[in-house]
Amino acid sequence: MLVENRTRQVVIEEIFTECPLYADNEIFGYRTQGCRQTLCIVGSIFSLGILSLVFYWRPAWHVWAHCVPCSLQEADVVLLRTTDEFQTYSWKKVTWIYLSASNGTFSLSPDHPLITDEDYIINRAIRKPDLKVRYIKVQKIRYVWDNLEGRFQKIGSLEDWLSSAKIHLKFGSGLTREEQEIRRLICGPNTISVEITPIWKLLVKEVLNPFYVFQLFSVCLWFSEDYMEYAFAIIIMSIMSIALTVYDLREQSVKLHRLVESHNSITVSVCRRKAGIQELESRFLVPGDLLILMGNKVQMPCDAILIDGSCVADEGMLTGESIPVTKTPLPKLDSSVPWKTQREADYKRHVLFCGTEVIQAKAACSGAVRAVVLQTGFSTAKGDLVRSILYPKPMNFKLYRDAIRFLLCLVGTATIGMIYTLCVYVLSGEPPEEMVKKALDVITIAVPPALPAALTTGIIYAQRRLKKKGIFCISPQRINVCGQLNLVCFDKTGTLTRDGLDLWGLVPCDKNGFQEVHSFASGKALPWGPLCAAMASCHSLILLDGTIQGDPLDLKMFEATTWEMAISEDNFHIKGLPAQAVVVTPCKTASQVPVEGIAILHQFPFSSALQRMTVIVQEMGGDRLAFMKGAPERVASFCQPETVPTSFVSELQIYTTQGFRVIALAYKKLETDHHTTALTREKVESDLIFLGLLILENQLKEETRPVLEELISARIRTVMITGDNLQTAITVARKSGMVPESQKVILIEANETTGSSSASISWKLVEEKKQIAYGNQDNYINIREEVSDNGGEGSYHFALSGKSFHVITQHFSSLLPKILINGTIFARMSPGQKSSLVEEFQKLDYFVGMCGDGANDCGALKMAHVGISLSEQEASVASPFTSKTPNIECVPRLIKEGRAALVTSFCMFKYMALYSMIQYVGVLLLYWLVSSCLPDVTRCGAGKRLNLNGAYPKLVPFRPAGRLISPPLLLSVILNILLSLAMHIVGFILVQRQPWYSMEMH
Repeated sequence: MLVENRTRQVVIEEIFTECPLYADNEIFGYRTQGCRQTLCIVGSIFSLGILSLVFYWRPAWHVWAHCVPCSLQEADVVLLRTTDEFQTYSWKKVTWIYLSASNGTFSLSPDHPLITDEDYIINRAIRKPDLKVRYIKVQKIRYVWDNLEGRFQKIGSLEDWLSSAKIHLKFGSGLTREEQEIRRLICGPNTISVEITPIWKLLVKEVLNPFYVFQLFSVCLWFSEDYMEYAFAIIIMSIMSIALTVYDLREQSVKLHRLVESHNSITVSVCRRKAGIQELESRFLVPGDLLILMGNKVQMPCDAILIDGSCVADEGMLTGESIPVTKTPLPKLDSSVPWKTQREADYKRHVLFCGTEVIQAKAACSGAVRAVVLQTGFSTAKGDLVRSILYPKPMNFKLYRDAIRFLLCLVGTATIGMIYTLCVYVLSGEPPEEMVKKALDVITIAVPPALPAALTTGIIYAQRRLKKKGIFCISPQRINVCGQLNLVCFDKTGTLTRDGLDLWGLVPCDKNGFQEVHSFASGKALPWGPLCAAMASCHSLILLDGTIQGDPLDLKMFEATTWEMAISEDNFHIKGLPAQAVVVTPCKTASQVPVEGIAILHQFPFSSALQRMTVIVQEMGGDRLAFMKGAPERVASFCQPETVPTSFVSELQIYTTQGFRVIALAYKKLETDHHTTALTREKVESDLIFLGLLILENQLKEETRPVLEELISARIRTVMITGDNLQTAITVARKSGMVPESQKVILIEANETTGSSSASISWKLVEEKKQIAYGNQDNYINIREEVSDNGGEGSYHFALSGKSFHVITQHFSSLLPKILINGTIFARMSPGQKSSLVEEFQKLDYFVGMCGDGANDCGALKMAHVGISLSEQEASVASPFTSKTPNIECVPRLIKEGRAALVTSFCMFKYMALYSMIQYVGVLLLYWLVSSCLPDVTRCGAGKRLNLNGAYPKLVPFRPAGRLISPPLLLSVILNILLSLAMHIVGFILVQRQPWYSMEMH
């Protein structure tokens, strides 16, 4: 018990550091003061609402004005400041939950057994003896005040410190009605509710933008001075801009609402302790509830841990890939280790995620498929996806920061002009009313009110052109960022290469080494043996409505055997055979097959992290066997060394250097006296016998090479990030033109600390058609000598695996930036490593684009400056751009339109700035004689003509400037202003010297 408590404490400390509220924000406590509130109300009344408007724009000022600082424990208002470079403020009201609101169905006292166990956050959040809970809601997530730890904690999910044994013991029989009531009150409803924002709310929010408030002020001033034409022009422009923005926001709100509305109206079966199975609406689910999954085609309304039975789920909503995924029950281990880290395998294989569809549920011996609710509402996987759309990561683009600085400079200039105007009019004795009008008019001249609308015009036109080309955008401001991209990362399978895999051949092996290749193109049947049995049974395929469904690779492999698939019935009497198990049988025309069929008893599903899958099968009338398939290097490591041919490395390289995808197969016999559920994965996956290599062909898409050549010729770096074999990735990189034939590839291998040896890193020069020796590696390569014939720097490319990337980030972090400068091929990368790599590139000041098909790429698509999804699954909604055309032709199109929009933005900014400054100079000169302003026609420009041109059809090697405050642009603007000033002064003096000029005229 002491060990368990210590483990729990360590995990709790880790959770605190990882809690999104504290990881992303600094939190300050404030208490509202009545007298301060009264003063603020009076100030707002006397300022005609201006003070309230300022508080709306500056949330921190609102809190500082209304409240006094205090501890978080006493606070009724909390001020949040993000820890990123933007330092954005927001404030939240602290709300109370009263447990007496439980409809009086049971009486709750401070010493009730249900709330005394302080291992659980829910119980620590209850303030005794008054039985109430404090909480705040930040970005749709509830955070309750932990009275024991003295901080806010996320609620709506089971604690991470729970072990598998604890989950089975505590929640395996369901919750009581009283526990459900308490958890429902504190955790809130299990809903992902996205209300359709009313048009009036969107309108008010848009109109209260500081620019539009300034425009309203300007228009009112111009009407008072009879500047009707220009005032009407600005009104029309503003109405059009506001209408378009409100329309886009409304459309997004409706789409998002439709995406999640079905989630909130699902009827589920829940097992209650002492009350049995009951049906209720999914919105009443709480973490810890025991779900009973019955039938097929079940939509998951929450995240749940599978504890009994097995399931096949379609996770296309999350991964973008509609491939059935097998889920296995969480084993009940006698260990205090947290359930997520108790095994090497990915814990997600035990989790049914919210929004996914359970297309098949198979009960075990107990007769029911049971799952414990892990997370509810916005804490779920689908909730997290929706929140990423509602609250996107702030975009740090220098153009927008420079625009704010430039506007502040214009405001400063306008202030000087206003003071100058007041002095001139005071000295000339003009009426106060006229004096104030002219002084305020200077501000509207120096700071152009039409600037926001003008800047967004280029983006709007670019978005329309992209839509016509089948590229859809949910974050229009990122179109400008596309124009700055100088590095694009690509997934390999499904992005650079075709989705489908074709079986090329099979390389069997025996004691004498590898045998002759069996070609599938020859049409010869595969002879019976362990290799044939492995291909027929080592997969995660399912039979649904008479159709075989599953991973394309598994499907191709199974079809090559010409075997058939069925579901076990009552006439199958095999010990340990689960209900509705998959049974594969040889086709009627097959001969010399000594078994009637093979029943799949148990699966250890494929995992990207493990790079393998294993099945336990029973031959009908034969042996019980275990088959494994996966990455050749991983499979070989589990085999008896004497069964792996000595030529394994060279044979593998022969095929990977040609760009083939290679899968290894292995097997072993098992004892039949053990039940399959009693066998651990570690025991099954040991002392295997190596069977051979399955060779699959993965061809490049036709568009891949031309697009990559276009990007490289435009000096845009291309990088491959894939989960496939490293040598296959190198070959695809060469075939696609990502690595030209004349340039070298340097393989980086990094090894973790083992025993007495410290972490090491080695370098090898990869040469086509030449074997790579695994021993006697050189410690260095003279890059200058190797690439001297190829043009020097940039003529070599680094290639490394996910394992090496992990070791380098852990032990050689100082080397990482140098490696990334020339790193082109990253293989065997997990989804998390893909995101980390994109982030590391961003730290080197690259503008990074990521293009993937959605499968395992969601994190990287979100992390990149520009994420382009080639999948139309729901997962793609988290990506800023989605292409209907499933190839990479969309990448150069997007960059071209981004450059066009960016150049248009710069031109409009220069035009508006010059236009306002030239008018400003002219007006101030005329004010010297207390004269009238320039005619109205000078207020109307023809700037909109700049936006109607399309993007330049060719990508050139030079990107547009990314900053407003840059020497070329500033010099252009300043020289034009000086020239205009000089011409104004010269014209002014020349006119005064004319014989017909007379001061009496004024």
